[in-house]
Amino acid sequence: MLRGQDILVLVGLMGQPAGLTTQQVADSVCLDLAAVHRAFLRLRSSQLILSDRRVQAANADEFLSHGLRYVFPPEYRGESRGVPTAWAVSPLRERLADAEALPPVWPHPLGDVRGVAVAPMHKAVPEAALADPALHERLALVDALRLGDVRQRREARELLLPLLPSVVGEE
Repeated sequence: MLRGQDILVLVGLMGQPAGLTTQQVADSVCLDLAAVHRAFLRLRSSQLILSDRRVQAANADEFLSHGLRYVFPPEYRGESRGVPTAWAVSPLRERLADAEALPPVWPHPLGDVRGVAVAPMHKAVPEAALADPALHERLALVDALRLGDVRQRREARELLLPLLPSVVGEE
């Protein structure tokens, strides 16, 4: 069964060159080596990555676009200060009209946005997002697939798809 840390590792692998070491992945997603190793095993058994740790584009697209929101349903926790996610982050923010509602945020003391708190898929997500703007963008797009309405999910998927082929090459 997949865990939130597995999705964090999967998103961490997107758009990255092949051949990253376990330590490099662990550092980039703010997890320890053992957690990343276990995530690799679960992702491989779920057919989301290959044995050489390349993302399987078609499988990852299908799971993230259609299954993620059922496996990791959103948990809203009221108003909070935190790190913006989903449609509150570029480039999705520019594609959608500004809503007057509070933006979704992952609660975090170093976050600079006030919004509706949504539980991240793993507690390391906000820290990893703050450490790497490109990873933050990918995590926010994945969160839009999990949290958004039909239009938001369609736009997020459109922005996320180009990251998948660059990882897998030939399948």
